[in-house]
Amino acid sequence: MTAQEVRLCGLLLREHFGEVVEKVGTHLLRGGAQNLRIIIHETGISLDLVKKSLCVLVQHGACVFSPGRKGPGSPTEYRTSCDQILRILRYPRYIYTAKTLYGDTGELIIEELLQRGDMTMSSTVKTVADRLTQNMEEGRSMDYTEVSSAFSKLVETHFLQRCPPMASAVKKDSSTPAAPAIPGAPAAPVSTAPPTAESFPDCYKVPHVTLTGRGKRQLSSEDGEDQRNAKKAKIDSETHGDEGIYWQVNFERFHLHFRDQAIISAVANKLDQTSSEIVRTMLRMSEVTTSPTATCTKPLSANEIFRSLPNSYNIPRPILDQYLTLLVDDPMEFVGKAGESGGGMYVVNLHRALANLARATLESVVQERFGSRSARIFRLLLRKRHLEQKQVEDFAMIPAKEAKDMLYTLLSQNLVQLQEIPKTPDYAPSRTFYLYTVNQLPTARMLLQNCYKTVANLIERRLFETKDSKRLLEKSQRIEAILASLQASGAEPEQLTEVEEMITAPEKQQLEGLRLHINKLDSAENQVDETMFLLESYIISTGTSTS
Repeated sequence: MTAQEVRLCGLLLREHFGEVVEKVGTHLLRGGAQNLRIIIHETGISLDLVKKSLCVLVQHGACVFSPGRKGPGSPTEYRTSCDQILRILRYPRYIYTAKTLYGDTGELIIEELLQRGDMTMSSTVKTVADRLTQNMEEGRSMDYTEVSSAFSKLVETHFLQRCPPMASAVKKDSSTPAAPAIPGAPAAPVSTAPPTAESFPDCYKVPHVTLTGRGKRQLSSEDGEDQRNAKKAKIDSETHGDEGIYWQVNFERFHLHFRDQAIISAVANKLDQTSSEIVRTMLRMSEVTTSPTATCTKPLSANEIFRSLPNSYNIPRPILDQYLTLLVDDPMEFVGKAGESGGGMYVVNLHRALANLARATLESVVQERFGSRSARIFRLLLRKRHLEQKQVEDFAMIPAKEAKDMLYTLLSQNLVQLQEIPKTPDYAPSRTFYLYTVNQLPTARMLLQNCYKTVANLIERRLFETKDSKRLLEKSQRIEAILASLQASGAEPEQLTEVEEMITAPEKQQLEGLRLHINKLDSAENQVDETMFLLESYIISTGTSTS
């Protein structure tokens, strides 16, 4: 891992879990696997705080623990992973995807699981039903069975999965449903790999939960405090048939969905909406049968594709054949032909599509930073592989002086590499070919590091903006809370107006400017994360292709 990754991970941990967790997390990232005593000694944090920090990291899947490497009886060791922590950056995208696919119920289920790390199905259903009921009109409430149905759908489509069996066994004896495994004491070997359907047969098996009832509204009055506490013990003692079975978000399944959506969107931009719908249908048909690391989907016949197209797309069979031929002949090579049986066998070239999307991203970055002429040279080198300076000038049709300046600028930014091919062993300049080339994979890795740096800068700027206006934000929150309580108690309009006027006009203007600025920073973070996801997927795909 690089310094930029560690810096970004530290900022994400600080923003979501606080400075103590950030210090422990970044120490483990830099130092590798360490036991509890070493962590306490080197961070200077108290035993209690280190244990709590490790609990938080383990609960959210950012830290794993295993027996010490020195043999039986050696202290338990803890290690963190950058990849797990960087997923925090993508939390809004996971939640939005769940909302798009499964509505408000799916959104809240994913949000609760992301916030708490893991939960039982019964506790998730109750919490989500209560939250939905709170936002409904008076007299209406959400049935538990509706939330259970949405939860089951998320499991069926593999967006949720059970936690590894060993993690569940550790938590079974805990008094609270969502308590994490207790770090510090030597533990039995724990599988550090994420659970998959292949390694754990019950990974996607929904237990039979005996849960009936409807969501309840929170009691806002002080008189209801005793009533809530009285009910809490009763709720905790109830059993629903899923004790010890904890669920977590399957991030890999979300990433496959993001990859598919990126391919569909690229086809729509390159060709048209009908072509993208055909590719969407092919990806949907092969979701279950295709391995996550496969270079392409399983072959599908034109007849199967025709029968599986949505009814809204009334495409005649000859037109479908024309579209498939068009997709196969396209230079981007999103779709390939694998045979002639069944009217033709077709596949979606997943890894090739990712390579082309990464290539388009690199070209876009060069064009935005250095102009269209530099982008022309960059595209030319990507296509021709190796060219001398004179050949670049001729092919790109750019004057020699300008081409030389642009090539040297790209070379200084490590976007273009120079390769020397000597005619003689002495490497004399007069007897050496100097060829310019672009290595796509190292360039993508470099750009990914720039993305990490950009997101870290955006987060730091946002934290600075909120810290600078902390007093004003706190005042605004207090007034909003007062207004909400007054409206709930049926206060008169004059009282509400009087409270609203506690914030002056200049303060309102300052707040509006701050919110607008923070929204822009959040939007920029999400846009950079999309680029990061594409580049990460491409880099991972090259590793699985060569292995």
